[in-house]
Amino acid sequence: MAKTKEWALILGASSGFGEANALELARNGVNIFGVHLDRKTTLPNIDRIIGEIKQAGCEAQFFNVNAADEVKMDEVVAVIEKTFQEQPGSHLRVVLHSLAFGTLKPFIADNPNDAISKAQMDMTVDVMAHSLVYWVQRLVRKKLLGKGSHIYAMTSAGSSRVWKSYGAVSAAKASLESHIRQLALELAPLGATANAILAGVTDTPALRKIPGNEYMIEMAAKKNPSGRCTTPQDVAKAIVAFSNGATGWMTGNTIRVDGGENIVE
Repeated sequence: MAKTKEWALILGASSGFGEANALELARNGVNIFGVHLDRKTTLPNIDRIIGEIKQAGCEAQFFNVNAADEVKMDEVVAVIEKTFQEQPGSHLRVVLHSLAFGTLKPFIADNPNDAISKAQMDMTVDVMAHSLVYWVQRLVRKKLLGKGSHIYAMTSAGSSRVWKSYGAVSAAKASLESHIRQLALELAPLGATANAILAGVTDTPALRKIPGNEYMIEMAAKKNPSGRCTTPQDVAKAIVAFSNGATGWMTGNTIRVDGGENIVE
């Protein structure tokens, strides 16, 4: 039985922002439902994360499934519902959407095989944006979201800027921010909030997959007033602070957590 009745659902909990938030929330007394998609070779890292959550005195239930699969969504939500039935008074305090799975191909290429396809475009935007809506729909239907619940989605500067081969992800991030605004509107009567978090350039496994990431990291560190890049821990600490129960009137925003990176030309 969990010592606390506060829970978070982390979509993309195995690395980067998802991992950092899972651990920081646990250190602040929040149990974790973690959704991730890992192969056998990376599962030891999941075991480590779960171990650290438990060492912090919190409960961890992790699901190695495709977070964009609607059948799997139903299965995970059913477990959350059952857990809350067994632990009356439990509350879903945080939902974090931190899914980074998409295609990094240009729109235009001399060889058609080198250009993004419709299936790749649809998959990227579905996983990195639309899936948030489908998760929230299910949680609301099961009455698992309500007063004091906070939804966060990880966006990036790519929602309004361009980078070679980043087109599909950029479209996903722009959609994600739009979805957050719409969810903020529709969830307000329930007392739940929805905000997007725009981190500065952060050295994560997802960033490392983007061609030219070394240049991005180097330039961001030089540009940032603090002389370094944003870290996943910077973002996790901010989300914990935003979820302290005193920010119920803060919703529908895209919040920068970047150490001032964006204000410097």
